[in-house]
Amino acid sequence: MKILAVSGWSGAGKTTLIAALIPLLKARGLSVSTVKHAHHGVTLDKPGKDSFVHAEAGAREVILTTQDGFAVFSRQPAPLEALLARLTPVDLVLVEGFKAEALPRLSVYREALGKPAPWPDEHLLAVAADTPLPNCPVAVLPLDKPGDIADFLIPALGLNKTGNG
Repeated sequence: MKILAVSGWSGAGKTTLIAALIPLLKARGLSVSTVKHAHHGVTLDKPGKDSFVHAEAGAREVILTTQDGFAVFSRQPAPLEALLARLTPVDLVLVEGFKAEALPRLSVYREALGKPAPWPDEHLLAVAADTPLPNCPVAVLPLDKPGDIADFLIPALGLNKTGNG
């Protein structure tokens, strides 16, 4: 599985870009999964539901399954490597966030946010931006053209348009 970190400041458009890239990459014959890192606390289950009660009682993990799919709830933090190992193999895993991981990275950058540029970063493949970045040391891709970004990523990550699996 190839892994690409998609990172950037809050409000830059990471999730929007990932949501646009997934169907484009799938249309090119690639299978895609995602892992999202949140810096704030989120309730993973609903208080009062049976699965929540199981966890409150001390279950290490709870799997909730329905005819539409399943979810694994755990109250233990896990490193990215352990999370990736749980995934069914796919051609590409897009991980949102994980700025500190040594992974090929696509940074989403909006100059108007007034935040520092995402370089230098030895793992940076490209920057998806809404304005030209003349001092950027890597490819600058138009944030509003996810098809161009997908076309760049496929060869940059060593994927092919008919899938790798």
